[in-house]
Amino acid sequence: MPKIISLIFIISCFFVNSYGQIRIYSNEFLSIGIGAKALAMSNAVVASSNDVYSGFWNPAGLNFIENKYEIAAMHSEYFAGIAKFDYLGTAYKIGDSSVIAGSLIRFGIDNIPNTLELIDENGNIDYNRISYFSTADWAFLLSYAKKSLIPGLSYGINAKIIFRNQGEFAKAFGFGFDIGLKYVKKKWLFGANLKDATSTFNAWFYNTDKLKEVFIRTGNEIPANSLEITMPELITGVSRNFKLSEKFSLSPEIDIDVSFDGKKYVIISSKAVSIDPYFGTELNFKNIIFFRTGVGNFAQIPDFDKKTLNFQPSIGLGINILNFKLDYALTDIGNQSVALYSNVFSLSYGFNKLNLKKQIHNR
Repeated sequence: MPKIISLIFIISCFFVNSYGQIRIYSNEFLSIGIGAKALAMSNAVVASSNDVYSGFWNPAGLNFIENKYEIAAMHSEYFAGIAKFDYLGTAYKIGDSSVIAGSLIRFGIDNIPNTLELIDENGNIDYNRISYFSTADWAFLLSYAKKSLIPGLSYGINAKIIFRNQGEFAKAFGFGFDIGLKYVKKKWLFGANLKDATSTFNAWFYNTDKLKEVFIRTGNEIPANSLEITMPELITGVSRNFKLSEKFSLSPEIDIDVSFDGKKYVIISSKAVSIDPYFGTELNFKNIIFFRTGVGNFAQIPDFDKKTLNFQPSIGLGINILNFKLDYALTDIGNQSVALYSNVFSLSYGFNKLNLKKQIHNR
């Protein structure tokens, strides 16, 4: 395994140095996040994630699912319903020490009018010549997690395939890997997820026959097939559970996102590294009802001779009944919001529950 990882790393460096173009915010649809629980906590869940959604947030967290099988789904809409974000996930626990999971993600805009052929050869406008297309970003993540020989330490890996479709005009195919760690020490949880660990590569192919004439008329550069590089991104987090009473407990978490793809409008930023914090907390009532809140997406916005600090708060609720979980999040709220608020719902269900007391005894 170490030899394979080393080989992948060497090949990755070769592509980055020779052929690839590093893009800031590449594959950004994978930064939106999945699951209303995480979104309500402003995505601060890399340490605490312990269910099927861990396949996205931190594959090592899959080792802490409480059921033999878990399935989940989410739907949300952005920009007044124009863009739709969907997720399906499943996880299977292999014995007591390993888990395999799959996640399918789509972010797309449908029914976009194509007016390139609106005017016929005689110069007349013919609305019957309008066609429609979709632009969609797809990602499939295959996750594997396993407990290490060190008590409390688990690790996981994602192999992800990217497909980006811009109608009949352009397509991209990509692949990459994520590596996650999670460590539990009494009531403390520590997590780390190295996204795009060896860089993720998107190979873009353009159908210039459809665009060449328009690009020439408008004086735009005709796009050429290219390789786009998504640089590694390290997310670390720490969380702790505080028991407030027999019925209530509180679990705050802080995550730090360190990216290496160029300068961004975050709290700490340079040409080499950008650092972005997230804060979230969950109030648990008898493991049935959950109230969540968080704040993140801090941004330093230039404003003439000064900078303005913007941020995005979020809130949400969760209900857990008989292994059926319904979560809700309200995001893009508050005076600092730059977009319409979004209502997000997600569902998950676990079945064939394992005997946790027996697992603990066997350890």
